[in-house]
Amino acid sequence: MLSVALAVRNEEKNIGDCLHSIQAIADEIVVVDSGSDDRTVEIAKKFDAIVVHANHDPMFHKQKQLALETCTNDWILQLDADERVTPALVQQIKDVISGKTITISNKDQKLFDRHFQAVIKSDPEVSQQNGPVRGYCIPRKNYFLGGYLLHAGVYPDGVIRLVQKKYAHFPCKSVHEQIQIDGAVAWLSAPLLHLSDPTFARYLDRADRYTTQTAQHWIKSGMCLGILNTVNFMFVKPVVVFLLLFIRHKGFLDGFRGFVWSLFSGLHYAIAYMKVIEHHLKKDVEKDKT
Repeated sequence: MLSVALAVRNEEKNIGDCLHSIQAIADEIVVVDSGSDDRTVEIAKKFDAIVVHANHDPMFHKQKQLALETCTNDWILQLDADERVTPALVQQIKDVISGKTITISNKDQKLFDRHFQAVIKSDPEVSQQNGPVRGYCIPRKNYFLGGYLLHAGVYPDGVIRLVQKKYAHFPCKSVHEQIQIDGAVAWLSAPLLHLSDPTFARYLDRADRYTTQTAQHWIKSGMCLGILNTVNFMFVKPVVVFLLLFIRHKGFLDGFRGFVWSLFSGLHYAIAYMKVIEHHLKKDVEKDKT
C-alpha cells in the first residue's frame, strides 16, 4: 500500500491538480500545512487527506520529514504541490509496489547514472548505493516559458521521491537536499511534471529567493569583497555557466527557453554577489551613523 506525503503552505492553485494526479494509487494522503490562509486545507480535505498543522519554518524540509513520519504505509511517494504524476509514472509506481522489475533503456540508464553520480558527489550521504533498493529516483520535466526543458543541464533533474518509510529521512540541513536513503537507490523512467514556474514572473520571484539564500551563505562563510571575487562572480562565472548550459549541455536545442534559462542561471551568481555587496554597504552606513 502507498502513502502520499506533502508539505504545503498557501498552495490552493496547485494542490487540487496534484492530488488528482495520484488518486489512482494513493491509499493514504498526508498533508502537513504550515499556516495556510487560503483554501489549501479545504481542498486537501476534499481528497480525504490527513491534514497535520505545523508552524511555518524556513527550513521546510522539517515539515516534509513530519509528513513522512505521519504516513502509516511501507511505501511513500513524497510530492510537492506544484508537481503532477503522469499516467506512465502511476503505472511504474504500481509495478514497484507489486514487486515487478522496472526496465529502463540503456540510453536513459546512462543519462540517469551520470546525473546521480553528480548528486552523490554533491551530497555523499544521499545513498549508500549498496544493499537492497530502498528508494527510487524519478526524472522531472520542468516547465518554463510555455514548455518543458529537456536540455541545458535541467533534465533529468532526478529527485528521490518513492521510498520505503523505515529507510528514508530528510536530514533538514539544506533547502536543496534530497531524501537520504539507508540502502540503494534505483531509477524509474516515467517523468514527474514540475510546474514551479508557470509564469516568468513566478520564476523571477523564486530566483530572487534563491539568490538571497546564496548571498546569505556566502556572508556566513566570510566572503570578502576583493577584486578577484568581483571579477569572478560578476563576469567570469556568469559567462562560464551560460556557455556550459547553452553549448555543452545543449540548451540551444530547447530554443529560446533554453537560451533564457542558461542566461539567468549564469546571472544567479552576479545577482547573489550584488546582494553581498549590498549587505556590506549597509553595514558601512550603519557604522558611519554610530
